[in-house]
Order: sequence, then C-alpha cells, then structure tokens
Amino acid sequence: MGKIAFYTNESVNVAISEGLKRRGIKVLAARDAGNLGLSDEEQLNYATKNNFVIVTHDDDFLTMAILYDHKGIVYVHQQKYNVGDLIRKLKLLWDVAEQEDFRNHVEFL
Repeated sequence: MGKIAFYTNESVNVAISEGLKRRGIKVLAARDAGNLGLSDEEQLNYATKNNFVIVTHDDDFLTMAILYDHKGIVYVHQQKYNVGDLIRKLKLLWDVAEQEDFRNHVEFL
C-alpha cells in the first residue's frame, strides 16, 4: 500500500500545495503541472492517469465522481478553512489513509 499523492486543481490556493510539500507530502499543483485552463474533466483525467487524489473547491467534481473512475477526490468548500487549517487537515488525511483507500472515493473536508 502507498501513501496518498495530492494534485490541487487551479481552484485551490498554490500555498496549500507549497505547505504540503514542506511537510514532506507528494503534491503537485495544476500550475506546476502546466495544466491551468484545462477543463474539470481534463483535470480529473490527469490526476487519475498520474495516481493523484485531486483536491478541489469546485463542486462539479462531485458530479464527475459518480460518472468516472478516479483515484480519489477531496472536496473542500472554499470558505470553510484558511490556508493553514486546510494544510493541517490534508496532512492528517495523508497520515491516516492509503492511496488504495481513495479509489473512487470522495472525502468531504
């Protein structure tokens, strides 16, 4: 079993991925992957092909979660957490879950 690797789509502040990296977590931001401007479906496809759990504020991913196979989706309402709190929540998730736990799973934070 393997640790979760996160992919943050462009709706998520890049500071989130930077904070996770500083904590030793494998994470890639859409910006760093050169994926800005891709459709939500293309973002999910990229994450799935590269074995990432996608982190998003975009509720369109909730509909796609039932239509497509994916490696996992973490949905967070944009105004629920500040940057530091969201980093801590994702770090906790990374600490306790394995990649296999997230196949076709949606986690609401």
